[in-house]
Amino acid sequence: MIPLSDEALPWAQNISFAGIFVLFFLHGLRLPRQEVARAMLGWRLQGTMLAFTFLLMPLFGIGLSRIAAQFLPASLAAGLLYAAILPSTVQSAVSYTSLARGNIAASVIGSALSNLSGIFLTPLLFALLLGSASGAAVGGNVVVKIITMLLLPFVIGQAMQKWFGKWAADQRYLLTFFDRGVILLAVYVAFGAAVTSGALAGIDGLSLVYLLFFAGIFLGIAFGAAWMIGGALGFSHDDRISLLFAGAHKSIAIGAPMAALLFPPTLAGLMIVPTILYHQLQLIASAPLAKRLARD
Repeated sequence: MIPLSDEALPWAQNISFAGIFVLFFLHGLRLPRQEVARAMLGWRLQGTMLAFTFLLMPLFGIGLSRIAAQFLPASLAAGLLYAAILPSTVQSAVSYTSLARGNIAASVIGSALSNLSGIFLTPLLFALLLGSASGAAVGGNVVVKIITMLLLPFVIGQAMQKWFGKWAADQRYLLTFFDRGVILLAVYVAFGAAVTSGALAGIDGLSLVYLLFFAGIFLGIAFGAAWMIGGALGFSHDDRISLLFAGAHKSIAIGAPMAALLFPPTLAGLMIVPTILYHQLQLIASAPLAKRLARD
């Protein structure tokens, strides 16, 4: 990791913020309004997905982060809770639902609705659960950032969908590349600032081992709970698969840019480490799990 100098950091942040604005504008262009309307029709499954993502997962995160705080630096333990309040990821949730022969349409709609709701609910949950504990104050400036950097471009994208929506759909691969570039830039700026400030110096090998352990436990709890809840509510096998992946997966695509807005630069790098590890573990664990479910 190449650290950012004090002079370069503001420039890198401004470039990152510009990328985040464009990223959410493109999300607004690409998410058809019809999908949101269709999502409302399957209210029982979609409501369960949202409740699992933004109610049960944060509750699990509160308990796990309090246990993890006995073994990890406070910022890393808080980072586990930050991962818990993020929305679902779209691409991997849909891909693994397809691999498992689940309800693909429900996963598409559910994960899209989760990302849309996350623009509002993640900052709200952050203010309720992490505002004081993380050391990041939730003041008017943060609210303005959330509105102008996430909500405003998304709304503009939705409004301009009539004219540019088809173009965005045709440029899927190019825009996917741009998405990943913005995510990598947000992660780099966060980590670069943390390296420059010395914030990462306190993370030793043992802390990373503990963090990997707790992230793995968290993922196991999420998968197990999603599957059992789906069964308890009488969902079909296909719908349970959709709930499993769309409910338990967490989005680094939302987590990294939002961390850049919610946390000071020196803290953002630490806060997203648990999300990065969780995201990698969910990809590793989901492949064999999806193949196993496809055979049932």
